[in-house]
Amino acid sequence: MERGYILSIDQSTQGTKAILLDGQGQFVLRRDLPHRQLISAQGWVGHDAKEIAENIIRVAQAAVRDSGIDSRRLAGVAVTNQRESVALWERDTGRPVCESIVWQCNRAAELCRHIQERGDYPEIQRRTGLVPSPFFSAGKVAWALEHVPGAREKAERGQLCIGTMDTWTIWQLTGGKVHRTDCSNASRTQLFNIHTMEWDPELCRIFDIPMSVLPQVCGSDGEYGQTDLGGLLDHPVPIRSAIGDSHASLFGHGCVERGDCMAGHGTGTCVLMNIGEEPLESQNGLNTTVAWRMNGKTVYALEGVVNYAGAVTTWLKDGLELVSCPEETEALACRADPGDHTYLVPAFTGIGAPYWDDGASACFVGMSRLTGRAELVRAGIESIGYQVADIVRAMERDMGAPASQVRMAGGPTKNRYLTQFQSDIMDRPVVLGKYEELVAVGAGQMAGLAMGLYDLPELERLRRTQLFRPRMEQKERLERLDGWARAVQKALSR
Repeated sequence: MERGYILSIDQSTQGTKAILLDGQGQFVLRRDLPHRQLISAQGWVGHDAKEIAENIIRVAQAAVRDSGIDSRRLAGVAVTNQRESVALWERDTGRPVCESIVWQCNRAAELCRHIQERGDYPEIQRRTGLVPSPFFSAGKVAWALEHVPGAREKAERGQLCIGTMDTWTIWQLTGGKVHRTDCSNASRTQLFNIHTMEWDPELCRIFDIPMSVLPQVCGSDGEYGQTDLGGLLDHPVPIRSAIGDSHASLFGHGCVERGDCMAGHGTGTCVLMNIGEEPLESQNGLNTTVAWRMNGKTVYALEGVVNYAGAVTTWLKDGLELVSCPEETEALACRADPGDHTYLVPAFTGIGAPYWDDGASACFVGMSRLTGRAELVRAGIESIGYQVADIVRAMERDMGAPASQVRMAGGPTKNRYLTQFQSDIMDRPVVLGKYEELVAVGAGQMAGLAMGLYDLPELERLRRTQLFRPRMEQKERLERLDGWARAVQKALSR
């Protein structure tokens, strides 16, 4: 009997994608729709949750229709998503009570400072593995309950649902019947205890969030209800995986062994290292998070997040108007003056791991009278590589061993200047995955495994990669890293 297809829905920061995988877990087709970025005068970042809800159904239907497959051959659906971003909606009507608050947004910074002043940060980090920050979901939810009219009252009466974007996606796909999340997304909220693998009453007390508003937590290969894709299918199919986007990329890269490391590039970059089935407390400014839970076994990871990666290219295009499209950045970076030593520290909303300074400011450092368009673009592209290198070095210190290689995927890796620079500045081989869309592919393959369509060895045999080896001389590498360190110090607020 011919194996069925998996539809993987990736609800990301910039848009919503639907990827169709065949019965061997291989990419067939992609459809996507962007959504608006709602940026306030204060720099707060939001999305229209209703717009996203409509796009979820539209892209799912388009992928199935445009593929030409018999819809009866669709075996199941997978969900993956931008992490930490949250939606709040009425339980009875499904209507959002406010815009969804995006992971990049630091509107909860003052609220989190008050929690820090109370002395709660060490306990939060011990229970969650996360360095306390307004970028995680708990602060965003607490802010919304305090500032959105009627939200607190609805929450106290059990009339409000809260969830990360996997939960919002599942709610839409199931017609409002299922309010669930997976443990990888739950572990990004700062309300989930990664040791007990449950919502934590003490954390909910610290952030003053009623536990009744939170979704049920399932394994990453759990059961998330049935969907007919908004009436497209005659017979509903199961939703058989849900997982945060970076975690899905780690899985899609085949990083299933302890010590495997991956950098997933998108709007930001998430660097993850598989640390096995026991959590490890970082001594170097990193987070410990749940990578996934499959077949009843939890796998943990060390993590560092770069807030601005692909978003740097967007800023170079839309903010500075240095390029008309992202593809121009590679050629410009290649022809920049080798003697120019300009650095960009893209701390537009503070800087994350391993520095954790919400008050840091973005800046160009080291410009001269001869610095021009190409040099500024190169500084922007290289800023992504420097930030990833900082995180990988911190991981190596925590693990007590060097990473043998770093696997990479995502839109920014189309820029081969960035990929080679990443290998050079880390002095580590970089391995590119076969697909740009390893987030959706990883989530879809997890659903296929859960449904018995294939096994891990079969997926590993089908993986294809491209290898980049370091070419930079050690002296130049050390000089560049020293210049980057001095630039970061100028950006920090303390």
